[in-house]
Amino acid sequence: MSAPRLVYADAEGKVFDHPELAMAGSAAGRWQPVEAQDCIPLPEGSELFLLPGRLPVGVGDDGKFEIVDEHPENPDEKVCAVAAFMAPAHTATLWAAYKTTPGAPNLPLFAYAAVGFMENDFVVTGLRIDPLPRQDPGRFPPPERLQSAARRLLRQYKQNRLWQHLGTCAMTYGCPAAKNLVLGRWEAPLPTSPVCNADCVGCLSFQPDGVFPVTQERIKFTPSPEEVAEVALHHFRNKREALVSFGQGCEGEPLLQADLLSKAIRLIRLEEPLGTINLNTNGSRPDQVGRLMTDGLSSIRVSVNSLIPERHAAYYRPKGWSLAQAIDSLKAVKRAGGHASLNLLTMPGLTDRPEEMDALCQVIEQTKLDLIQWRNINIDPEIYLKALGLGQPKERLGVAAMIDELRRRFPGLKHGYFNPKIG
Repeated sequence: MSAPRLVYADAEGKVFDHPELAMAGSAAGRWQPVEAQDCIPLPEGSELFLLPGRLPVGVGDDGKFEIVDEHPENPDEKVCAVAAFMAPAHTATLWAAYKTTPGAPNLPLFAYAAVGFMENDFVVTGLRIDPLPRQDPGRFPPPERLQSAARRLLRQYKQNRLWQHLGTCAMTYGCPAAKNLVLGRWEAPLPTSPVCNADCVGCLSFQPDGVFPVTQERIKFTPSPEEVAEVALHHFRNKREALVSFGQGCEGEPLLQADLLSKAIRLIRLEEPLGTINLNTNGSRPDQVGRLMTDGLSSIRVSVNSLIPERHAAYYRPKGWSLAQAIDSLKAVKRAGGHASLNLLTMPGLTDRPEEMDALCQVIEQTKLDLIQWRNINIDPEIYLKALGLGQPKERLGVAAMIDELRRRFPGLKHGYFNPKIG
């Protein structure tokens, strides 16, 4: 089977496959050829993004990389690179290969998987890491049906500010978690915190210096425990694999609202003793995590970009805490008999370096981790590497090979994308 063809876009944004060059991918700026076995069909619900100011890179018949600076059929026409933002439940194994030109704008906060063309279809370098269909596009009804259901709930809970916020998330921003809340199934979001104790380089909801446009509007108020419990209990009544999660892309750090979370959890447990209550967090306050477990929290997911302290600090820019506290939060959950997940923000060429693998294995052994969620980090890769002070990798394992090796070394450790229902 021949290699996929390079994909590029013309000045009008039309996407073409290159008549001569094969597809290439990038691992933290290190280009490499892409073979057919490295790819999967472009998942339903994925999007193709144009990369302005970035020239596509392909592979010639001689195996050498070539930078494409003109349209093959019209040498006077400019071209740009193309990438894929893959649908949820998928992890990229290579990002798009390109050459950035002077004056190119920063890329928005998305992940940029390499995309090519083969056998009359787009393909991407990635894998499906989680079989759960929670956010598969085909599982959502037509927009008019969703809008109708959302408006009905907003009328029913018109005095609840959190319901109103989540209705906007579902109807205006198309948040899959908020849409699942409206549809009464799977994981529902419970954002609570308008403030944060980190200044993440790639924060989705707050960018004070304007380096990136935000992709989600941060919640502007702190809901009451009663408002939070009302949303959660409505969701649990549906019993359709229901779970609820504090800590969403549209908020800061939920552990800064520990008193609120404690009261809300206890209110929920008065009526729903068994439902899964999860916390997505940076893990900065392990003492509060232990307290919330006593109140009835079921599980935790701690997000990290790296388990090397200097790289974690360079991205999170934490205020008064460090990676050590995040690891302690995982330990606190396991001591209390809960479920502990690591949300590993993944970039090929960084996450899969040997030293990252070593650090990850140490944490797995220390914490008795239950699950790794392999989620693509949403950021301009050049800005990310600059923030961490890193260049191209001298050596890498490969994302897929790294996951396979973890499965071999830790057979009880699970790998996925979504928070699990416990029990």
